[in-house]
Amino acid sequence: MPIAIDRRRFFQSGALAAAGIAAAGRLPSQGGEPVAGRALLEAARQVPVVEEADVVVCGGGPAGVAAAIAAARTGAKTRLIEVNGCLGGVWTAGLLSWILDTGNKTGLMKEILARLKERGGLAVYGGDRGYDVEEMKILLEEICLQAGVLVRLHTRACSAARSGKRIEAVITESKSGREAFRGKVFIDATGDGDLAAQAGCGFDYGHPETGQAQPMSFIALLSGIEAEQVAPFVRELAEAKDWGSPKDNLRAEMQRAGVDPSYAKPTLFYIRPGLFCLMANHQYGVAGTNADELTAASLQGRAEVHRLVSALRATGGRWADLRIVATPEHIGVREGRRIHGRYTVSTEDLLAGTRHEDAVCEVRFPVDVHSTNPAETKGIADKKVRAKPYEIPYRALLARDVDGLLIAGRNISGDFIAHSSYRVTGNSVPMGEAGGIAAALAARSGRMPHELAWSEIREQRRAQAAAG
Repeated sequence: MPIAIDRRRFFQSGALAAAGIAAAGRLPSQGGEPVAGRALLEAARQVPVVEEADVVVCGGGPAGVAAAIAAARTGAKTRLIEVNGCLGGVWTAGLLSWILDTGNKTGLMKEILARLKERGGLAVYGGDRGYDVEEMKILLEEICLQAGVLVRLHTRACSAARSGKRIEAVITESKSGREAFRGKVFIDATGDGDLAAQAGCGFDYGHPETGQAQPMSFIALLSGIEAEQVAPFVRELAEAKDWGSPKDNLRAEMQRAGVDPSYAKPTLFYIRPGLFCLMANHQYGVAGTNADELTAASLQGRAEVHRLVSALRATGGRWADLRIVATPEHIGVREGRRIHGRYTVSTEDLLAGTRHEDAVCEVRFPVDVHSTNPAETKGIADKKVRAKPYEIPYRALLARDVDGLLIAGRNISGDFIAHSSYRVTGNSVPMGEAGGIAAALAARSGRMPHELAWSEIREQRRAQAAAG
């Protein structure tokens, strides 16, 4: 049955006002103003409903993949919608190559790491993990398909339909045109909270005083260098294992080559013999919700990475054969919308090491604010907050303003400082896992996710972890 959408009425609805979006001539997914103040009125049309599922997950990054796998393993018909041509999000399309805060994680995170190790695609360094991007791509596809997840790539969630306060369908755009996917429960794992904002959820963005988000980074995979020759520039290989010295050495080497990176602490990660990952770029003042700004950041980031690598190669010696193997399909976005939930993870939670009865995971990663103002520092801003290990509650995954919607990953409900700690992908996976189980239990029992008892989710999660 098709969904009829009067786009003019929809864009002037109260749902947009709740999300802080002006209706006149501006679509929810756009970041700019209409050309010369004009707007095009698009006629109402029917959007075909191509599928009805128990659980619909938007975003196939670490949180979304985990959510979809967990939901499918709980017995729900699960549809996973991803905009890129592969699963994994920042892990794969973003070439991240490094997973932070994994040391205390069980369940799906532990399973993914174990299966990567079996494939020879994992490097273990303390509580962090390096991995081969191509091995990660195929592994995530295999696990999803084995679990029975229905995967749709090359598809963007561009709107949402609600019945009262409850979300009932996501509208997508792809080569197949405009389509609707109905669901009983939805999970926003887009990273930027796209689905939640489109559905009318309130959200926060950036620093509360300036509105600026943390800078983005354009990562590159490198080859042509040998581990023993570049050890002084790689923390995992250097004699001194401290965080800063190898980064300072690398920046000095780049400066010797006549270039100065936009990130003051450039980092070279060792993945496996012949393969390294470079993170040396910062793109400041860029909104992840604005296509023009994302485009400019990507063009500038790629140009800088090539400039840095070319300069190093020109110095000869250990860098003589240095080459870029790949640059990302999508620039690395640290911060987008933080969707309002039924609990907001706060700076005070980090300071106190807050514990929760409905804990989804324990976060051990420190406060890590990449400075939003390069005039102050191009490195990590010292916010004078020293986090104790703390827990993310299930309530932070429950959308406050829309029923039937869960959020997972870096777009959960939290403040600016707390987000800089929990946003790393080692925490995104258990968030998605808990959200997926909750969504499946709710969908199969005819309840909303906020009506579930945490004990139900916890027991199902323990059973899946034991089976895995």
